[in-house]
Amino acid sequence: MVNGGNNTNFIYIGADSISELFQQLCFFNGFDLKYYLILTFTLKIDIMATVTLHGDKINTSGNLPKNGSKALDFNLTATDLSSKSLKDFDGHKLVLNIFPSVDTGTCAASVRQFNKEASALPDTKVLCISRDLPFAFSRFCAAEGLNNVVCLSDFKNGNFGKTYGLDFVDGPLEGLLSRCIVVIDKNGNIVHTQQVEETVDEPNYQAAINALQ
Repeated sequence: MVNGGNNTNFIYIGADSISELFQQLCFFNGFDLKYYLILTFTLKIDIMATVTLHGDKINTSGNLPKNGSKALDFNLTATDLSSKSLKDFDGHKLVLNIFPSVDTGTCAASVRQFNKEASALPDTKVLCISRDLPFAFSRFCAAEGLNNVVCLSDFKNGNFGKTYGLDFVDGPLEGLLSRCIVVIDKNGNIVHTQQVEETVDEPNYQAAINALQ
């Protein structure tokens, strides 16, 4: 609280959420606020990305990390139920192929395509990530004969989707991951991202591959 002269006190409030703002305002509940001036507060609000599903707008929890930023760590579950983090892939370029569910046609097609491309990508791992159970990934890859991609699940706590700002927060696919591509270089820097605007569309495979050069 700062004295502004003329019997006026200025109160500065910083808050990271609406609820935190209200909590701080409640602190002054016992005071006669006509003698105080709430001058300013800063409120950090994550801006959601908007995509479509068959033309209908749906929102994600945030925006993808910016190119040039450090890739955020994660803890995902592999098909053998082991935990995998970013450190497990040190020394490799990474393509994160992220999607709602391998049981949909477009998602399955993306896994097949990246499995085909991965064998020709030196020092590169393709991580296919969704909230499917690891058992579903195992069944799909076995049936399709896919051995060149690493399938990882965000089913345990959903932290990957929240951390990267890409899980759906409304619409029919609420709670699932949106269709995205994130490319990470050997130094852990993000060099390419794509938030696919129409969920039923496939990602731009060539753009992801070009980012690895």
